[in-house]
Amino acid sequence: MRNLFISLLSCLAIISCATTPATDPADPNINETADQFVARINQEIIENSRENEAAYWVYSTYITPDTEVLVTKAGERGLAFASEMLKGANKFDENLLSGETARAIKSIKLGSSMPAPDDADKRAEIAGLSAKLEGLYGKGKYCKSEGDCKDLGELSKIIATSRDYNELEEAWTGWRTISTEMRPLYERFVELMNEGATEMGFDDTSVVWRAGYDMSVDEFDTETVRLWDQVKPLYDDLHCYVRDKLAENYGSDKVPTDQPIPAHLLGNMWAQSWADIYDMLEPYAGVSNLDVTASLEDGGYTPVQMTEMAEGFFTSLGLPELPDSFYKNSLLEKPADRDVVCHASAWPMGNGEDVRIKQCIEPTEESLTTIHHELGHIYYYLMQKDLPPLFKDGAHDGFHEAIGDTVVLSMTPQYLQNLGLVDNVATSEKALINQQMKTALERVAFLPFGKMIDEWRWRVFSGEISPEEYNQGWWDLREKYQGIRPPVTRTEADFDPGAKYHIPGNTPYTRYFLAHILQFQFHKSLCETAGHTGPLHECSIYGSKEAGMRLGDMLALGSSKPWQEAMTAVTGQPNMDGSAILDYFAPLQGWLKEQNAGKSCGW
Repeated sequence: MRNLFISLLSCLAIISCATTPATDPADPNINETADQFVARINQEIIENSRENEAAYWVYSTYITPDTEVLVTKAGERGLAFASEMLKGANKFDENLLSGETARAIKSIKLGSSMPAPDDADKRAEIAGLSAKLEGLYGKGKYCKSEGDCKDLGELSKIIATSRDYNELEEAWTGWRTISTEMRPLYERFVELMNEGATEMGFDDTSVVWRAGYDMSVDEFDTETVRLWDQVKPLYDDLHCYVRDKLAENYGSDKVPTDQPIPAHLLGNMWAQSWADIYDMLEPYAGVSNLDVTASLEDGGYTPVQMTEMAEGFFTSLGLPELPDSFYKNSLLEKPADRDVVCHASAWPMGNGEDVRIKQCIEPTEESLTTIHHELGHIYYYLMQKDLPPLFKDGAHDGFHEAIGDTVVLSMTPQYLQNLGLVDNVATSEKALINQQMKTALERVAFLPFGKMIDEWRWRVFSGEISPEEYNQGWWDLREKYQGIRPPVTRTEADFDPGAKYHIPGNTPYTRYFLAHILQFQFHKSLCETAGHTGPLHECSIYGSKEAGMRLGDMLALGSSKPWQEAMTAVTGQPNMDGSAILDYFAPLQGWLKEQNAGKSCGW
């Protein structure tokens, strides 16, 4: 994730040589051509962004009422600049322009995930709401009684490690007490964004969000449905197996084998990953137990050492070392003396010269993979260093999220053994099924969650889900896509969407669904480039300069070309495709079908 100012300018491009002039006689830049306009915007981004970036960084790493004031004011100025930029772009008709100029003007019009009204008071209001919502999340704690409070990290640890049904239920329900206050704020936030979207000429904010993928909104909707339909059978097989095992552990009275799974039993606060309940789901007990967390803990690995380990993978591909400023300026562990937003994020500050991450790193396998994910963003920024500011983004937002996770797929058991993080890697069929199960609980389990988050928001933005139906609409979609249900009765007094960072943080989420498709597609192509000839799940591109060059060439394009061209650069063809996931997990899916034979699957 990136800060507000950068997100306001996301998915933008630069001009080439058009000469269509502005036509408003009151405009001081009346004779400005399209290429002059975008060149000016590029320069103003460089000049103005540093203050905004600093304000958001300080607020995220030091949450106080004072820093909330600072970030709100910076947000107002950022929104004012975005509004003026949009006004300038609207003076040009991209249909009368050509090439990169047309792309630039269209991208500017679609570039904001938070379209704000063209009214100073309302811009101030929406900036304040944005800061308030994120602050409520970052400061959120569940207090069972005075002096007995737990933050998200502590509650998440219970969800991940406890196997007591009631304790899990309390932790799950407790975290969702932090979001009830957000509900009226979010309703007004949506209202203001929709007003801004309407002023831009769109029906609502959902159209703005879906229009930035180099295809029509209808084509994009069709594409996401097609991709989900490709991978849904694998998810359904996994869901059936997991539900049956949970019923064995907790009893079929608590986990009926023909109903959605209670959400608090899946090892993650949002049931988006099921990897932390692997101990209950392990196909073959004790076969090739790749306990990376234990190795990190026993080895006393520090946050810096873990980050350096992740950096080493990228440099093995021939990509550059991280600048010294990265380690100096990043926040790599949670401070003991203040509230911070621990949700991991990557920051391209100083026009990309001052790259850094913010992550509360712990000696766990999850933290190690998250570091790789965030460094994927960082290397995208670094490879774009010579591009103008408006080009410094992913080919589409799913590309940005996929890069680090593509690298994680190369963290094979043999690679982990070479790093000294696991011993005695087994190579039997049983070991393979165990390894694939562990990966699927992370990657496959996520897919429907990645799709439904924005589907809920799109329906909220369009009015299909009214404010009076926020929570019911949320759980309807979670049951439809994930096959899960809340462990206790939820009502419209609750605001369960707000308990997930990306809702109060206003971060579009379809990018993560697309990234989970793309990472396997990228992995397959890069493995072929590296000369791998065996099964896809055995491939690691570590040390392949050829694969690194192909990846680096794609990263260097930024958003300067349609994503289909970037896709061609890394895979040799222009389409997104979910078949690589099925190739990767073919051994596991065959095994799951055998295990599920005769069982009642579905919900």
